[in-house]
Amino acid sequence: MLLEPILILILVRYLRKNLLTQKQLPQVDRVLVMAMGTAIVLLVIGLTIKQIKPVATWLSHALAFAFVYWVLIKKEFFAARSVIYSVLPLIVISFVTSVTKLISIPFYTQWRNVFSAASSFAFIWILAMWLITKKQRKALDDEKKKILEIEKEIQINEKIKAALEIQVTERTAALTLQKEELEQTLNKLKSTQALLIQAEKMASLGELTAGIAHEIQNPLNFVNNFSEVNKELLAEMNVEIEKGNYEEVKLLAKDVTDNEEKIIHHGKRADAIVKGMLQHSRKSSGQKEPTDINALADEYLRLAYHGLRAKDKSFNATLKTDYDESIGNINIIPQDIGRVILNLITNAFYAVAEKKKSPNPLKEGETYEPTVSVTTQKLSSPSADEGKILISVKDNGSGIPQKVVDKIFQPFFTTKPTGEGTGLGLSISYDIIKAHGGELKVETKVDQGTQFTIHLPA
Repeated sequence: MLLEPILILILVRYLRKNLLTQKQLPQVDRVLVMAMGTAIVLLVIGLTIKQIKPVATWLSHALAFAFVYWVLIKKEFFAARSVIYSVLPLIVISFVTSVTKLISIPFYTQWRNVFSAASSFAFIWILAMWLITKKQRKALDDEKKKILEIEKEIQINEKIKAALEIQVTERTAALTLQKEELEQTLNKLKSTQALLIQAEKMASLGELTAGIAHEIQNPLNFVNNFSEVNKELLAEMNVEIEKGNYEEVKLLAKDVTDNEEKIIHHGKRADAIVKGMLQHSRKSSGQKEPTDINALADEYLRLAYHGLRAKDKSFNATLKTDYDESIGNINIIPQDIGRVILNLITNAFYAVAEKKKSPNPLKEGETYEPTVSVTTQKLSSPSADEGKILISVKDNGSGIPQKVVDKIFQPFFTTKPTGEGTGLGLSISYDIIKAHGGELKVETKVDQGTQFTIHLPA
């Protein structure tokens, strides 16, 4: 059999095309060229001169084993070992077949089918190994592309970070200048009520700015730290790529990807804090208009539920509604009141979901069914609240501890874990209801649930 010269020609072409670099050519390529020439000579002799075909066959065996051994011991071809292992069974079977023919022709004739089957399996093995190798190379190429994309994202993030720093500096300078101008104006015109109100607004804005500076520093620190770590990982990855240690490259790429996810998470957290601050400090320019409060409440109930279901398919809750049809339309800013209702409903869903996940065991025979109720009511009986519209959002979650109930409407206060809430939702909601001439009240019991009630003038 003269399969070995053909296999050697294929292997030499693969090694020269995929594994050799310019630095390695002088030391290794000469041997590969010699192996290729020898294989061609043996192939020509075996095919043209039948008298010495047996000699060419045994020389082919020797050349094949020598070539395989040489490739396996050379560190330059470490990445090609899987390819060598794929052809090695066929070389061994070819050699064993030749030895069997030489020792005993009858034995070979008797077991010919076995040798043929072994050769067939060896060819299948080659095909399978080559497919696997091809798939691995494709995966490595994909990893390289991902690394390049990550590097581009890092560069973009650095540019965005620089732009944000410039904007923060400009905003700080502008706020400082405005504050100084207002202080001068107040000193000259203390009797002007409009200037006193403006000074009060600026003081509030200053407090928000100081609070947000503290809140945003934590996620920015995470972003900076993970960016530095990624820079070191990418440098180490380049070194491993040059060495050809692709398994180590995969591990480093996974670390970079994990860090990028953390950067994105904390970046979004910082973004949410900034957006929340802007919403809290911005004066609404919306106009009041007659609005069906029942339809508005129902719309935001469904919106909140389906939005949460889209994020967490395992979440389920019973929705209960009781709308007073006698209310009709009331004069409100629908976008602002809708934001308040959405925030209260979202908090209620969060409360029942957390209680569902809680490890605290239930009493024997007791089951927990997450339930959120939304009701509207028009008060018409003689009382202090006569002529008011009530909108209630109730849940059967874990409730709010009494020691923090008085703080829940303060800006940046939250009972959620770090990173899951900015602490501005209830504060903004309280301000919106107050601007409508209403009230936002809360009733809660630990382990039983919480009810928020909006009081609006009819």
